[in-house]
Amino acid sequence: MRWPSCSMARRATTSAPPTVPSKVKSIAWGSGQTMYRVHDAIYAVDQFNPSPKGNARFSPILDPSGKVIPTLYAATTPRGALMESVFRDVPYRTGFKHVDAKRLEGKACSTVEFQIDFQFLDLSKVALRGLGIPPRQLIDTTKAHYPATRSWAEKMYAAHPQIQGFLWSSRQDDRALAVVLFGTRVKTSDLLDAKVSRPLIQRGVPEDFVLELATDLKVLLK
Repeated sequence: MRWPSCSMARRATTSAPPTVPSKVKSIAWGSGQTMYRVHDAIYAVDQFNPSPKGNARFSPILDPSGKVIPTLYAATTPRGALMESVFRDVPYRTGFKHVDAKRLEGKACSTVEFQIDFQFLDLSKVALRGLGIPPRQLIDTTKAHYPATRSWAEKMYAAHPQIQGFLWSSRQDDRALAVVLFGTRVKTSDLLDAKVSRPLIQRGVPEDFVLELATDLKVLLK
């Protein structure tokens, strides 16, 4: 999958972990793109998560007034969406690994279609080299570093009001792109519920598409 062309935007503030450079790349991307997201089934397919709870790379985050910025994560493949969520903690080691099947409960994998090109902050590895930010400080960190990456996201959000979200290569599945959109900068009409939504588990039995990925990962769900 090819990255679209880039334009330049200046920042307005500094000092965030990692360092916020003087210029960032914005990418117009997404129109007509089918995206997949794993989300709590209590939320609609195209609904942004407004919760102040959680521990993700770029959420929850706050705006300059201290209000939670609703976010929506998605990936370009169903596997990418699963790897960025319920399977994100599977370690790199031989043999079988275990994931608690309860992590699947109450969650669905849904499809949403982007109706416009969003203005994304480019976090590809090429762009990060230009920004002087090693991937290990931002998109290739463990969750122990999430407080720092969230702080950085807050500073970038405040500095660049034209940026509607971030776009990067998934750390968990490098065949997929991952995005996070900011609900305060996206219209509901910009997203279309494709009416394709599947629970990850039913009556205690994981769905086949989940089991197929678990098999490839050598993960036992129980």
